[in-house]
Amino acid sequence: MQRIPARNLIDMPQHRALCSPYRRMVARADRTRLRAPTLKEQAMARISAAKKTAPAAAEDKAPRYTHRYCNARPTMPREFGPGVSADRARAINVIGDKWVNGTELSYYFFDQPTDGQNVTFADGSTQFMPWAGAETQKAQVRKAFKAWADLGIGLTFKEVASRDQAMVRIDFQQGDGAWSYVGRAILDIGADQRTMNFGWNLTGDLDTPIHEIGHTLGFEHEHQNPFAGIVWDEEKVYAALAKPPNSWSRQKTFFNIIRKLDESQVQGIEWDANSVMHYPFEAGLIKVPERFRTQALQPAGGLSARDQTYVKQLYPALGPVAGFPELKLLESRKLNIAAGQQVDLRLLPARSRNYEIKTFGTSDVVIVLFEDVNGEMKYRGGDDDSGEDRNAYLKLRLSRGKKYVLRLRLYYADHAGETAVMWW
Repeated sequence: MQRIPARNLIDMPQHRALCSPYRRMVARADRTRLRAPTLKEQAMARISAAKKTAPAAAEDKAPRYTHRYCNARPTMPREFGPGVSADRARAINVIGDKWVNGTELSYYFFDQPTDGQNVTFADGSTQFMPWAGAETQKAQVRKAFKAWADLGIGLTFKEVASRDQAMVRIDFQQGDGAWSYVGRAILDIGADQRTMNFGWNLTGDLDTPIHEIGHTLGFEHEHQNPFAGIVWDEEKVYAALAKPPNSWSRQKTFFNIIRKLDESQVQGIEWDANSVMHYPFEAGLIKVPERFRTQALQPAGGLSARDQTYVKQLYPALGPVAGFPELKLLESRKLNIAAGQQVDLRLLPARSRNYEIKTFGTSDVVIVLFEDVNGEMKYRGGDDDSGEDRNAYLKLRLSRGKKYVLRLRLYYADHAGETAVMWW
């Protein structure tokens, strides 16, 4: 008996970010003969039986689209007041979802039997779908983190045993696609909630976890780059994505594929068809460039040369903390940096008490304070004043004898050299 792939299982929460390419439908042998069917297989059988009683549509006889994509959800657009110029808004958007360089991104794999959620299938049946994954699947994700780390970037990645310690929380709910929140959006997600999912077997597939980690680093889909010059055969795209394994509505297809990103959301003015953040597309879905009318657009796989250059520009390698200049108490220090650049300063409190940290000047800045714990940077607090009529500000307790690093990244300044920072 032919097995019918499950339809979209659930709608995920609003603001979930973008998802993965590089996954083809794989024909699988029927392995149910020697064991009792699972609850999910029973539900799928009911769906199959229902389909057999319905008249077959003509389009069902057409070849099915082979690529499996995600059901990306729109994030809340950032709104600026009338006093924010177009240049200022663009400068903010370029790095608004990116991390302060030097951040340690801790990650955790859901591993408890109670971790999961109830899923409603197309026939109305429900089943608890676990979030825990096999060790082989976790190993692939670890390799993907290592692929980014091996580039020598300024970010670090560390696996932790507790979800309360983790910024990135990873699960393997099958049938839910592969997805991740984009950049710093994960900071708004509760400790018991996922920020990244892998919904199919990752054996032999390293590009999918590399791609999803790319989203967590703040990178968008490259095929939506407005500088790519892609002209879609839109009706063919809608028709292809309406079929399994995606079964998307026109609205979902438009948002995930046809919609162009804002120029401020992409790096440079060139298109990288080999980016790990690019979907593959079968021949005939793209009108321009014309070669893709008759040939597939298939990225080479892995991190492209421009992927590597871009991430190194955005997160350059950092020197030892001991080499950062110290910001003395009650000392006002100018930020002589350009938009997109960062300064790192050491704070060495002489007493244990509450301290205040604030920037001054007409600028947009994100500040983040880390505690140096045996060489590992532990997040202690942060603030982002971009697009607002105020300055970045922190008030928190620092302890005598401990070492702290204050990182400041400049989005935009009306006048160079007129932004400063001080603590007291």
